[in-house]
Amino acid sequence: MTDLPRIPLAGVIGSPIAHSKSPQIHRHWLKTYGISGHYIPMDVSTDNLETVLRSLPKAGFVGVNITVPHKEKVMQIADLVTDRAILIGAANTLIFRKDGKIHADNTDGYGFIENLKAGAPNWNPRSGPAAVLGAGGAARAVISSLAEAGVPEIMLSNRTRVRAEKLKEEFGARVRIYDWVQAGNMMDDAALVVNTTSLGMIGKPELRVPLDGLRPDTVVTDLVYAPLKTNLLATAEEYGCTTVDGLGMLLHQAVPGFERWFGRRPDVDRATRAAALR
Repeated sequence: MTDLPRIPLAGVIGSPIAHSKSPQIHRHWLKTYGISGHYIPMDVSTDNLETVLRSLPKAGFVGVNITVPHKEKVMQIADLVTDRAILIGAANTLIFRKDGKIHADNTDGYGFIENLKAGAPNWNPRSGPAAVLGAGGAARAVISSLAEAGVPEIMLSNRTRVRAEKLKEEFGARVRIYDWVQAGNMMDDAALVVNTTSLGMIGKPELRVPLDGLRPDTVVTDLVYAPLKTNLLATAEEYGCTTVDGLGMLLHQAVPGFERWFGRRPDVDRATRAAALR
């Protein structure tokens, strides 16, 4: 009998995981490019995380995506961690190397910037300050990628000021903090506005920040993608702003992992968006 090549397996680990759109995205690419591989959602508890990760390569897995609540925990488990994952303090993409080592990376910042480039091609990082709402894990990825892209100043506001101050300590003088009640004032000078909070998501309270400082040349993006057009984006459109929805970040952050696991760099196109929205 001929020895058949091993079918590469990948997946996404979180808890809960049933809501994840990652399987739809990766399965679409596998089918589109005719790649013999599979992508599987796995609900794994924190207690079992390391045991599961260490056993997956033996079952033919080449890597996995990591989502809530494990993005920080995997940093302690991985054998190798990229600089950008260390800077962000979390990993969302693991590569299982042939030598048995687990390599951890974070592609959220990459996905954020690529989504901006696609949705607002005229945005120039050096054109002015960015206003960032929220100071959680997503904000860390956004701030690090904006700083790397050359944004001159990052104005930051969070409902709990102490979390914003922690990010300022880590990212330095380029970050300027505003109290949450003053968040609307950031809009006056911002060339880019980013919502990294869950406010405005289906089932969550609305984002109640004054937006009357927005100008037509302001780019506004929301990491929330359910709904695709949040009230923030709808209001920004009324002001004539260029708006970028949050789905593209999810699609673009998936590209580096797919390429490493399956050997083909996938395109983020209309068909990919449609697959994610099914």
